[in-house]
Amino acid sequence: MLDFATKVLTAKLGQTHIFATGQAGYIIKSASGQLLAIDLYLSECVERLEGHKGFKRLLPQILNPADLDFDVVVCTHPHLDHFDVDSVPTMLANVRTKLLCSVDCQKLVKTLLLDYYANQISYVAPGDGFTIGDFDILFVNCDHGKGAPDAVGVVIKVDGKIIYEAGDTCLRLDRINEIPKPLDVLIAPINGVCGNLSENECATLAESLKPGITIPCHYGMFASHHGDVGLFYEIMNKKKLPCLLMQQGEQYTF
Repeated sequence: MLDFATKVLTAKLGQTHIFATGQAGYIIKSASGQLLAIDLYLSECVERLEGHKGFKRLLPQILNPADLDFDVVVCTHPHLDHFDVDSVPTMLANVRTKLLCSVDCQKLVKTLLLDYYANQISYVAPGDGFTIGDFDILFVNCDHGKGAPDAVGVVIKVDGKIIYEAGDTCLRLDRINEIPKPLDVLIAPINGVCGNLSENECATLAESLKPGITIPCHYGMFASHHGDVGLFYEIMNKKKLPCLLMQQGEQYTF
């Protein structure tokens, strides 16, 4: 059985791939082989720094941050399961990777002494757009409450397809017109705590956006984060909406 990094590297060229790394972390591989990472949580830094048993990592660590050279790393906000302070410095060390992170990540960047990589780092806000290699990247509004007021969602256009990673957000149907359509993939939380979409709310968002497939996230990593993927599956089935429940390490090719 291939280790996860090898699985990513050997995924067939000419197709678009999404890989789930757990929590809200995903890797997108373009048809030419370029790699974009969103909110990878690869360490155990949350429990170590937060000192909370509810933040014990419950899913295995399947990737070392040094195992892949990313073209782009996106961190949608500074919570440590989205900006992994034990992994981001390693991912930047190859001097090729571009880090796109919300403006409220600046304090973490300074604390980690990442100013050394200043030419690789861009702070982003809703409405900002970037073209990096195969990826057209648009940052959109996200409502994660007072704890992360500058959090963003991200829309990735790659290989003629559109992927929307909603980020950590509550339900804001008043903002769905910001999302380009037709949408191929929606990735959104279902845990319903800390200002995030619940299982029902994620299904409502999917019903409104009508993506080709909806991939739920933000469950299974920490006991305190909750998230009932079985309930979400039942709701989506009742609504006759297509969804994909991805195992950690699973690959979706389209």
